[in-house]
Amino acid sequence: MKALCFMEFGPKEVLKLMEVPDPLIHEQEIIVRTKAIGVNYADIYRRKGNYHLEGEPPYILGYEGAGIVEAIGAGVKDINIGDRIAFADVPYANAELVAVPFDKAIPVPNDITFEEAAAVLLQGLTAGYLTADSFNVKQGDFVVVHSAAGGVGQLLVQLAKLKGAVVIAIASTSEKVAAAKKAGADHTLTYDGDWTASVKKLTDNKGADVVYDAVGATLMQSFEAAKTGGTVVFYGMAGGDPPLIDPRMLMDTSKTLTGGDLWNVLQTRADRISRSGELFQLMAANRLLLPPITTFPLSEGQAAHGLLESRENIGKIILLP
Repeated sequence: MKALCFMEFGPKEVLKLMEVPDPLIHEQEIIVRTKAIGVNYADIYRRKGNYHLEGEPPYILGYEGAGIVEAIGAGVKDINIGDRIAFADVPYANAELVAVPFDKAIPVPNDITFEEAAAVLLQGLTAGYLTADSFNVKQGDFVVVHSAAGGVGQLLVQLAKLKGAVVIAIASTSEKVAAAKKAGADHTLTYDGDWTASVKKLTDNKGADVVYDAVGATLMQSFEAAKTGGTVVFYGMAGGDPPLIDPRMLMDTSKTLTGGDLWNVLQTRADRISRSGELFQLMAANRLLLPPITTFPLSEGQAAHGLLESRENIGKIILLP
């Protein structure tokens, strides 16, 4: 099979389309022939060596995708050859064939395309747990969303609005602000100027109930924007490493800092299917609109990584084998 690989850590130029052996199938696995593969910042971190990778090169990136079942392990039930399956948190996804553990195989309804499934799964499930588990957004809450034009950001805006929140979206450019507004944000701000003061003004000088921070370097400003007793949810560091936090500040302001990992929340196949099903239902009813999808052939992985690293993209990047 063909796969997007790299032999050493480095810039996007290390990525090459290579011929590699087909994956082996184990008893509790299925083999999926991929039709669409999601690209995420974690792929960039792994390519650069920021995240640990097991084994020896050639390394294959990718952790989410969708396609058609081509083979079934001896211990797998309730899945048939030809079924439409999506997956997330499954390594080596930047390939024509992927071995997917049964407990991570998520059925895809016929009214959801492979591109849509690969685009929504990881980021949609992330937005879902952020608004339900990291902080349970309620009617009337003031919610600040950083990087609101990104894949997770636009879905966060929409899910918070569906729960009745007042959403204040922050983005870096006028084009991205427009995307956040289109996603349903009540108010939009840019990082130019004193945006924390703007948040205070929009919340009657109280501050936000929750601030979702995927930038990292903005963490202290997020605390400034949160109300006394408010919460900051840290879930990414696209803008650089976060500063160290003094727990005495948390005590003095009664504020909460929380993080989380999606797979610590969705620990069973039933959880994954249930949460994914909620997303698919919202999409089918046009209540959850996906950010724009930009596609590249698998052979053009360098270009896909370059676009994501530029931070100019709005929406989701998908590789097509």
